[in-house]
Amino acid sequence: MSSRQGGKLKPLKAPKKQAKDETEDEQEFKKKKKAEEDALKAAREKALKAGPMSGGGIKKSGKK
Repeated sequence: MSSRQGGKLKPLKAPKKQAKDETEDEQEFKKKKKAEEDALKAAREKALKAGPMSGGGIKKSGKK
C-alpha cells in the first residue's frame, strides 16, 4: 500500500465568530440604512413604471 493520498485535501475549519453585542448607535445606523435602501428601491420601481421622462431627444424645426 502506498502512502500517497489522491484528490484535494479538505481545508481546515475556521473557528466560528462570536456575535458581538451592538450598541444603540449601531442599531440606529442599521435602521437608517435599511430605510434609505427601501426608499431607493421604491423610487426605482416608481421610475420604471412611469417610463422615459423625455419626449424624443432634439426637436427639429422643419426649416432648412
